[in-house]
Amino acid sequence: MTSEFDVIDARLHEGSTDPRDAPTAPGRAALSVLQTVFGYTTFRGAQAQIVDHVCAGGDALVLMPTGGGKSLCYQVPAIVRHRAGQGVAIVVSPLIALMHDQVGALEEAGVHAAYLNSSLTSEDAQRIEREMMGGRLVLLYAAPERITTPRFLAQLDSLHERGLLSLFAIDEAHCVSQWGHDFREDYLSLNVLHERYPGVPRIALTATADDLTRADIIERLQLEEARVFISSFDRPNIRYGIVEKDNARAQLLRFIQDEHDGDAGIVYCQSRKKVDETAVWLSSEGITALPYHAGLDADVRRRHQDRFLREEGLVMVATIAFGMGIDKPDVRFVAHLDLPKNIESYYQETGRAGRDGLPADAWMAYGLADVVNQRRMIDDSPAGDEFKRGQVGKLEALLALAETHDCRRVRLLAYFGEPSQPCTRLQNACDNCLSPPVTWNATEAARKALSCIYRFHQNGGQRFGAGHLIDVLRGKSTDKVTQHGHASLSTFGIGSDVSEGQWRAVLRQLIALGYLRTEGEYHTLELTGSARDVLRGEVQLLLREASAASAGGSGRRGRGSSRGGASKDKAPPVPLDAAATERFTALKAWRAEVAREHNLPAYVVFHDATLAEMARACPQTLDDIGEISGVGAKKLDAYGREILRVLAG
Repeated sequence: MTSEFDVIDARLHEGSTDPRDAPTAPGRAALSVLQTVFGYTTFRGAQAQIVDHVCAGGDALVLMPTGGGKSLCYQVPAIVRHRAGQGVAIVVSPLIALMHDQVGALEEAGVHAAYLNSSLTSEDAQRIEREMMGGRLVLLYAAPERITTPRFLAQLDSLHERGLLSLFAIDEAHCVSQWGHDFREDYLSLNVLHERYPGVPRIALTATADDLTRADIIERLQLEEARVFISSFDRPNIRYGIVEKDNARAQLLRFIQDEHDGDAGIVYCQSRKKVDETAVWLSSEGITALPYHAGLDADVRRRHQDRFLREEGLVMVATIAFGMGIDKPDVRFVAHLDLPKNIESYYQETGRAGRDGLPADAWMAYGLADVVNQRRMIDDSPAGDEFKRGQVGKLEALLALAETHDCRRVRLLAYFGEPSQPCTRLQNACDNCLSPPVTWNATEAARKALSCIYRFHQNGGQRFGAGHLIDVLRGKSTDKVTQHGHASLSTFGIGSDVSEGQWRAVLRQLIALGYLRTEGEYHTLELTGSARDVLRGEVQLLLREASAASAGGSGRRGRGSSRGGASKDKAPPVPLDAAATERFTALKAWRAEVAREHNLPAYVVFHDATLAEMARACPQTLDDIGEISGVGAKKLDAYGREILRVLAG
């Protein structure tokens, strides 16, 4: 029996001696599908082993980063098993937009696929059901709430009895877990698939799952017998950068203008109001930006999402309601104007950048108020104490990532149990590796701050927020200081040699390190048990100096694209000479026409990277085009001659 600890790491697959990893007949068939249908010569990392395992009828739990090729892990087995007469694959997907784009991409590649969701007319839904029941469909996408209806289960029963139910793919599997960042109750009902169709292989996939979430997925989906595949969580093409907040809007604008002008990107904000205001403000500054949050009309959300997927150079300003399942490969940056609630959320959201493998940025502005707000949301939630403690632990891990002096990539990967080396030598080295932060011995400053909070308690048992504490430490006479008689405290003015900005940085880091916590609606500061060690001088604290936070960039030079998202003139994603650049521009214009004609995002026709390779190689024959990665047999037949025409000028 295979346990959850039977882990296959993508980094170790080369030269694997596991007998289960030896190529099989289905595995050889899978490679043929990969080459002829999708236009790729080889599988990446653990893909080959996953595909072989599922083709052979095994269950699998796949943890693979966004952009790592999860979709191929079930699409290829679905095609192989359908060709072997084993029927249709059912894909559980939570998002209508994702279903549409996945089906469009499969049809472009010559694979008959469909979706069932609320966007269809009853006539279209019935037609698709007939195709499914007749065994003509290779893949069918549906939401979890549809799959568990009596009508759909009866249809699955019929397919199963006739041997025409090839596999179940459960995408975004972390949605089944209460510990996951996108818990959806409808996913809990999916255990019926194992109970009702025990012989049908299941593959559950997610880009993010810590140990708690992984165990929850296994238990709730009854995947105890499944083989677990864990790929490297590293996204080497993403540069991680975190700056101290100092007019975050201005910092964001400078970051976009200097490094990503004309690029597609996502900006995450915590509140709907902030989303709306930020989108309006960016638009006023010449950045094409749209808002997205659950408070907008459903039709508006749909239109904005469609524009983001189909247009180039558009920035989506959104709450966390946007993004899961977004498969746009050329998102060049993800920015956070507010601190996410945990590392899983941060990793998932930043992972929406650079899905095409080309350089991208994960940028965040972070301050003391973010720490206070996130802690308040945990404290105010109706959840039980155990869940709250778990969330506090996750928040503290994210704060440690934000405050670390060393490599952010090492810290991030360590959270997921993956050892790594500092990314100093990478082209996309994190901000700390690119420019190591200045630190100072803040032990005495920390003791002064903690002592002052203790004096507040002695002087009447009251607690106060950061602003008042800093005023007392710096010896500032305010009405509040006078009202509470705090000018008479021994700690009044003992920190006058430290700037207000530096004090805020000290307090932020003391909270992050667990020596302070915030309480109540006024975010007052309270000592934790571990503060005693600092007060006694038993702990030495090396903290980050308050930086010039207004320098919002991550260190990459701007790429000279035109203001306002003028995508036609944007530079190619890889270096090309003048003639190749001209060919690339012509190919993009041709692709845009095809995409409009087929009502699909441009990247579904061909990725930018594929067009860039065509422009560089300038193929002269159809066979030459067929050698380019991303060109399968169907696309070669459909577009090959047109591509030769465009390249010929």
